[in-house]
Amino acid sequence: MSLLMRGVTLTYPDGASRLRALDAVDFTVNGGEFSAVVGRSGSGKSSLLAVAGTLLTPDEGGVTVAGTPVHELDDACRTRLRRDRIGIVFQQSNLIAALTAAEQLELAGHLRGHPRRDRARRARELLAAVGLDEAQQSRRPHQLSGGERQRVNIARALVAEPALLLVDEPTAALDEERSAQIVALLGALTRDRGLATVMVTHDLAHLAAVDRVHRMADGRLSEVEQSTVA
Repeated sequence: MSLLMRGVTLTYPDGASRLRALDAVDFTVNGGEFSAVVGRSGSGKSSLLAVAGTLLTPDEGGVTVAGTPVHELDDACRTRLRRDRIGIVFQQSNLIAALTAAEQLELAGHLRGHPRRDRARRARELLAAVGLDEAQQSRRPHQLSGGERQRVNIARALVAEPALLLVDEPTAALDEERSAQIVALLGALTRDRGLATVMVTHDLAHLAAVDRVHRMADGRLSEVEQSTVA
């Protein structure tokens, strides 16, 4: 399994007390599995992603990513694990305005220490895998549509060939058609590349493309039937 969370509790300071963002969460996502987490704002979804992505350390419980117990790692090893085994797709694409789509990925490869000769080839392969042709690969962010920018964002997260892909509200800024395309793309990439994918979303219209749906409420996570989500 690529993500295993057991008894994970996370609290934040809240005046004289502490707010429980995650409450004894158990969560497992295997390679090739696409899981969605739904819930109201403030329910703990973002905290779940941050703990799964090793960006936050829980108060209690354990997190294992790609077979590695995160709690046994020091800060430097945790950073390497996140760089090499976890891909994160943020809600905002945060693309660099001066770089083309291909150059965005080449830079990501450079930061990960990939050989220079491989960066351009790898960038082209990944951008083609998310449905961008050669002309689109040569365009800068302002020349791309919102859906195309999100495809670049997803491709950039795959540069490290991660085991775990964490996706934060990927359709928040997209219309209905492009939202459906992006969720379908994430499902196809998950299956084709054996990713363990976790998507946090408010968009309930396209959950048929995912394998499992979990609901977060008051820091507690539970699996639900897709047909009951509304």
